[in-house]
Amino acid sequence: MRENGFKKGVVMPSRVLCMLAMGAVCAGAAEPPKTKTAGDPVAAKRFVGFEHGMGIGGWLTNYKRFNVLPDKWKMSLSPGDYEHFATYITKADVENIASFGVDHVRLGFDQIVLEEKPCVFRERTFCRVDDFVAWCRESGLNVVLNLHKAIGNYCDVPEPVALLDDAGLQDRFVALWLEFERRYHGDGGVVFELLNEVKNVDPAAWNALAARTIGEIRKVNPTRKIVVGSTCWNACQKLKDLRLFDDENVIYTFHFYSPFEFTHQRGVLQAAPLYYNRKMAYPGDIGPYRDYKRFVGESDAPYAGLDRMDVRVLRSMMQPAFDFVREHPDKILWCGEFGTIRHCDTRYRENWMNDVILLLKEHGISYCVWNYLSTPNDGNRFSLVDDDSRKIVSTRMLDIIRGNVHPCD
Repeated sequence: MRENGFKKGVVMPSRVLCMLAMGAVCAGAAEPPKTKTAGDPVAAKRFVGFEHGMGIGGWLTNYKRFNVLPDKWKMSLSPGDYEHFATYITKADVENIASFGVDHVRLGFDQIVLEEKPCVFRERTFCRVDDFVAWCRESGLNVVLNLHKAIGNYCDVPEPVALLDDAGLQDRFVALWLEFERRYHGDGGVVFELLNEVKNVDPAAWNALAARTIGEIRKVNPTRKIVVGSTCWNACQKLKDLRLFDDENVIYTFHFYSPFEFTHQRGVLQAAPLYYNRKMAYPGDIGPYRDYKRFVGESDAPYAGLDRMDVRVLRSMMQPAFDFVREHPDKILWCGEFGTIRHCDTRYRENWMNDVILLLKEHGISYCVWNYLSTPNDGNRFSLVDDDSRKIVSTRMLDIIRGNVHPCD
């Protein structure tokens, strides 16, 4: 018997948090799907102006550890929060990101940061977004505005009501995006990403809310570029369940954090890698990866037939995205988030990032790395720059992010 995906008798936290759930319950996420290749890769339709970017978290999202707060404090802002919003990311940071040679920035924000109560918005924090967009314009960067945490779709804290189960929350969701359209109506270089990492929910329910939101935006702006992601935390295995729109300005997205035991190694927000507590190498022997899945009770026969974790395994894990490109050559597919936890050995971070971008480029898929900077309050810090100097972790990493990749040994 198992409890929360672990062997019975192992004492673990009562909540198995979102990313472990992604590996355990999303079909195909735990084990590589069978590779289906034929001939040369099919190139995805270009996402012009958004071909290689960098995400920003830790500013207007992931600014504190919500899982340690009592319920009465989770959905409100403190004086310290407002000070953080005013100082953490500045024009100098945007100029720094532009110097990395990327063409766009994906800005994550939480609904409660911008919404005081239903359909009443916080002008003081919306102005931060306005400033950010203006700085990006001055630096020649395009912008993706990403609703990182909507009320009813937080992956790191339990909520009494789910977004897709509550009509009132859905009304607020749509109203927030209409407010964004009102503010940025004349700026076609701003892309709206409706929701980050929709939970493991009925795809039909998410498709319905996405279609409703797109429809409302289309009433006032027929050409706004809008990004829609798959369920199960943007798993590429769920792209097949996304509703497709007869609309050239709808972009489809997925995230990639496989193998999870590598990208989230020794992470403090997910029970399984914290429990395993092992440094992981990439590329490397399959043994430690196989041991992880057995140790946490995720699989009795993991990674069957493999002797090494390398680009070949990553290719098979990403195959559903390549299938989407082949089956829908008229649609744009964008990998909006991927990265590794910052305490991973820099060499292995570089190697993994190299191979992921190599695979994306093989199929012409535009991408955005995660992320520029994370606060100490973000339990899973994926920072690509130093906290104080804001210098990139390595010159090789910078070269890789720019798309200068090659097969690893």
